[in-house]
Amino acid sequence: MQLKKNFLVASLFLTLSFLTLHAQNNNKRSASIDIINYTFKLTLSDSSNVINGMADVTVKFKKPTTVFSLDFVEKQSDGTGMSVSSVLEGGKQIPFTQENNQLQLNIIPAKPEDIKTYTIAYQGIPQDGLIISKNKYGDRTFFGDNWPDRAKNWLPVVDHPSDKATVEWDIIAPPYYQTIANGILIEKTNLNNNQTLTRWKMEEPIPTKVMVIGVARFATEYLKEVNNIPISSWVYPQDRDNGFKDYAAAVPILEFMISHVGPYPFEKLANVQSKTRYGGMENAGNIFYNENSVTGNGDHEDTIAHEIAHQWFGDSASELNWYHVWLSEGFATYFENLFFENQYGRDSFVKKMKADREKALRYAKQSQAPIVDTTVTNYLMLLNPNSYEKGSWVLHMIRKELGDDLFWKCMQTYYNTYKYGNALTQDLEHVIERVSGKNFSTFFKQWVFESGHPKLDVAWQFQANTLSLDVKQIQNNQFNFPLDVKINYADGTNDITTIQVSEKSQHINITSKKNVSSIELDPNTWLFFEQMSLKQKI
Repeated sequence: MQLKKNFLVASLFLTLSFLTLHAQNNNKRSASIDIINYTFKLTLSDSSNVINGMADVTVKFKKPTTVFSLDFVEKQSDGTGMSVSSVLEGGKQIPFTQENNQLQLNIIPAKPEDIKTYTIAYQGIPQDGLIISKNKYGDRTFFGDNWPDRAKNWLPVVDHPSDKATVEWDIIAPPYYQTIANGILIEKTNLNNNQTLTRWKMEEPIPTKVMVIGVARFATEYLKEVNNIPISSWVYPQDRDNGFKDYAAAVPILEFMISHVGPYPFEKLANVQSKTRYGGMENAGNIFYNENSVTGNGDHEDTIAHEIAHQWFGDSASELNWYHVWLSEGFATYFENLFFENQYGRDSFVKKMKADREKALRYAKQSQAPIVDTTVTNYLMLLNPNSYEKGSWVLHMIRKELGDDLFWKCMQTYYNTYKYGNALTQDLEHVIERVSGKNFSTFFKQWVFESGHPKLDVAWQFQANTLSLDVKQIQNNQFNFPLDVKINYADGTNDITTIQVSEKSQHINITSKKNVSSIELDPNTWLFFEQMSLKQKI
């Protein structure tokens, strides 16, 4: 996901309702049930914003169970929210209650390994999650926008990234709309003059955060297939020419990700102009981009690369809980940059990495939180430069430590280990240690689980064939890291040497037969740090 450009994160937080922590406390429920599949049958109309829904929820039980709950927002005082009219188990009505954003089902006792399907009938006006509105051209649209746990506003689900399921969509809408959804198109039928049924089926398990539909008037272009994966563009008819031009950037990006990480995890890739509140939202197999992403100038290639990278990291290999969202956003940010390095060269990559570093350093001045911040109760607060840019830099420094070949092997192994599953930061660390044979415990502790970064005061002097460096870390906590130093000589040549900084104040001598004229810190942009001062001692 990318936040809209020129859109302050703080304003996003102010405009959205404050999210509670109940979905994060999912351990008890996940110990009892596992959702296997959802089938959502939804009827949409232009006469009102009311949706009529029928959800078939297939559950596998892990322990003896008589009661379980799904996340589902009940009807509110303003008239929004969902009202459940019936719940069926095996064709029989069962008792249920709906309150506190939970639908509680009192079921026929289930045993471990039982698999049962529950049919939930409901209707209402979505308070959030399914955005029913008009696009910038005044045309009515319906777009799912679930991140982080807003699916519960229009779908009865376990609204947590740890519970993945397959999904099928049966959408009935006026015939002049087209419907896009997760999975592949399996049916399109004109039911009558006023309604068309469109069915999509997703056979790979995904979290509810990326489980969506889009219903609107679209111009659609099928670009090509890459490794048997069809790529298509879905844009507003008024933006047809510009949209098809802009979204064609998806082809080389998909080729890059497949060649460097592994096979694409889903059955199609559709790039969709939409009403998402984000710059882009990585919905599995059908990415939604903000409607202003279409310009005809190709100036949102970075967003497209970011969201396509999410198909591997975030959608297929997902974070186990929200606190580890950098495994999604940090990865997508870095792989966006890696695509630019591959496509446009090292200078383009370094420019993006430096910009990302500056953004994360600015954020550190207002927040001293670590990347994995378990104090957060509003998940939207996790959409910050720690999760994105600093997370990207963590991967960049891992790459420096491992070298390119071993880095890519670690990334591929991590993805293959957790594709269609979930991981924590510790799981990534263990994969890297297993593949590389190196210990990364200190690395992850200081860069991910603790706050701060190195702030360096460096003084140097050259005399008697010795370059003397005094390196001081002036931040509160002490870091242990390699620092590349470029030594420029009076004869116009230079060398790069690496020193290990492991103390708050450190004196280092480097022997040199050439006269040293100046030095530079981190000349090739490999370290997340802040240079406070660099001076020559007289």
